[in-house]
Amino acid sequence: MPNWLKGAVIALVSAAVALAVSQAIREPVEGQAPDIKVLRTADGKPNLNGIWQAVGTAHWNLQDHQARTGPVLELGAILAVPAGLSVVEGNEIPYQPWAAARQKENYENWLSRDPEVKCYLPGLPRATYMPYPFQIVQTGNSDILMAYEYASASRVVKMGKVEPPPVDTWMGQSAGRWEGDTLVVDVTGLNDQTWFDRAGNFHSEALHVVERFTPVGPDLLDYQVTIEDPKVFTRAWKIQMPLYRRHDKNIQLLEFKCVEFVEELMYGHLRKKTGDEKPFSAARLRWP
Repeated sequence: MPNWLKGAVIALVSAAVALAVSQAIREPVEGQAPDIKVLRTADGKPNLNGIWQAVGTAHWNLQDHQARTGPVLELGAILAVPAGLSVVEGNEIPYQPWAAARQKENYENWLSRDPEVKCYLPGLPRATYMPYPFQIVQTGNSDILMAYEYASASRVVKMGKVEPPPVDTWMGQSAGRWEGDTLVVDVTGLNDQTWFDRAGNFHSEALHVVERFTPVGPDLLDYQVTIEDPKVFTRAWKIQMPLYRRHDKNIQLLEFKCVEFVEELMYGHLRKKTGDEKPFSAARLRWP
């Protein structure tokens, strides 16, 4: 065999071997997750510190929905509802019959019933995917703080065993644990004064939420939530969406203390009349 042909064969074989080895390195062993770059703290846990935000329309409606006009005619496209894809597994929320009817009523009376309109604390999991950022702070004593821009809401995820919550609240009690690189948060002690979105999806005080925060990249979390409420739903159901770490210049969590924005809405009728009040122009509502 001519020397040039031998050289060509050797080169081809070498290239094939190198390609096979490279492919074997890139492909994960069956049953194992592919290697990803995960930032870690000094104790080896995933570093979730930073400001995160969901991008999507889940805050409008967890399920598939079309674009539609907003509730106030004068606002035109400003408060129009954008179309969105479902984050619910199977695109079905398994309501009991009476609860399905209540959800429809809630939707048709969104502006008067949605707790968000009145600046109530958002509850969970809604706080995570509202159109506002939130911050995760992993503390030195292993507990994790989550602070939300909307209404200055916050919660502490207590790592390890916790006592049952003494009373139901808007943000409940969060107990956390690590399952590999996944932060699992078990939330109980929630009251019935929050919704899941602006489409009227609701729950009772029997709500039980299990959140899973799994890093799938240096700045990306897979957020999965299992929702149970035997008083409202026929079975447990799940939602899933990505969360993105913000890298804006000088990024920080700012204040959105909305109580002052709703005082007139909620308590204006109690103000003493002086006769000098300037009337608001009547807004023309169109909902649903």
